[in-house]
Amino acid sequence: MFVLSQIEHNLPMPPHLLSRPLVDAIKAELERLFLDKVVVNLGLCVSVYDIRSVEGGFIFPGEGCSTYKVSFRLLMFRPFVGEVLVGKISGYDEKGLHVSLDFFSDISIPGHLMQYGTARALDGRWMLKTEDGDELYLDLDDEIRFLVSSIKYPPIPVEQKETDRAFAPMQIIGSIKGDGLGLLAWWAADEEEGEAEAEAEE
Repeated sequence: MFVLSQIEHNLPMPPHLLSRPLVDAIKAELERLFLDKVVVNLGLCVSVYDIRSVEGGFIFPGEGCSTYKVSFRLLMFRPFVGEVLVGKISGYDEKGLHVSLDFFSDISIPGHLMQYGTARALDGRWMLKTEDGDELYLDLDDEIRFLVSSIKYPPIPVEQKETDRAFAPMQIIGSIKGDGLGLLAWWAADEEEGEAEAEAEE
């Protein structure tokens, strides 16, 4: 879910930071540029992990700041396809569920990637109708286990309607189609039985 990505970047250093120790000043500027931002194909930056090297300090003609060539590592949130995560349902619409991990909320589970027998109820909520006829609703704030089906980095739209959802530079598509996936409450009893059987065998 979290990976280290090494990057080289030509970093102009604002003059007001030069009174600080160089490494501290560079880290502060890198955090301003990258922290909580999405880097295409790398993921969401969680922190500046470390600074590997600093070179340069040149002042180019016409510029009032020095530029350093910095090699550093960022701690990125980038789950791999097939990874299983647990989040909370933050919303739903006719397309499917919206899920949040607290620090990242651009996760959707479309209707066609839900358990067989899942459909929308009259009140708009999604529910799973079991073979026994039970109706299991997927409500807001319910904890849900899902599999990462794909990760998208869509281009910035030229135009966006007021009714459209806010642009998300990184989108995770999840699936709950499979054993063990879906609301944690669905599988809690089975997991407890499995643990009890394992303890008995020991």
